[in-house]
Amino acid sequence: MTTTAVKKRITLAEIKDLPQVYQYIVSADLHLKAMGFTEHGFRHVTVVRERAEMVMQKLGYSKREQELACIAGYIHDIGNITGRHDHGKAGAIICLRILEDLGMDYDEVATIVGAVGNHEEQYGEAVNIVAAALILADKSDVHRSRVRRRDVSTFDVHDRVNYSATCSNLDVDAANRLITLELTIDTEVSSVMEYFEIFMERMLMCQRAAKMLKMEFAMKINGAKIL
Repeated sequence: MTTTAVKKRITLAEIKDLPQVYQYIVSADLHLKAMGFTEHGFRHVTVVRERAEMVMQKLGYSKREQELACIAGYIHDIGNITGRHDHGKAGAIICLRILEDLGMDYDEVATIVGAVGNHEEQYGEAVNIVAAALILADKSDVHRSRVRRRDVSTFDVHDRVNYSATCSNLDVDAANRLITLELTIDTEVSSVMEYFEIFMERMLMCQRAAKMLKMEFAMKINGAKIL
């Protein structure tokens, strides 16, 4: 007679204690820095995991579902250790091995791997509720603190758009079924049009993610409703 092993309920604290996760986040950010990309280190993953948890919590999902969103948010960018192209897919494969080695329930592994593998706008979709929360959290993190260059004259368009954002907030209004990204943009640094030229795909992805959560997605820039 065979017995089925009881799988562990892996926590975010356990994930954060793993030396390989720590090193992959550090190295991934260093690789992106060398390629000229904005910050994708501990600041970014902390913002993303906090916002993903907040979305799930405000919409009444269980504590366990909130924690899965936290885990996905914390490790979603480790695929950048292999390069920027297809880093979501690369990260999903890395996460699969880490989570299986920890003994996580396969259903939970599949949820997180699906979320990590689908968080990029080039090919990703909100395949489950954790993926939806991750997308909204990740794409809402636009802020000048992510820009590495300090000489404005050297900025590319991504630097300008991020540097122009002095405040970004993701608001979840469960009663009215509305998720709103609120941005404050310094239009002397970058125009609203330039923001949309760079991030339109991301905003459309956020709309689809909100629908997965049975919500609508809206956007305000400098107090004016844009979407």
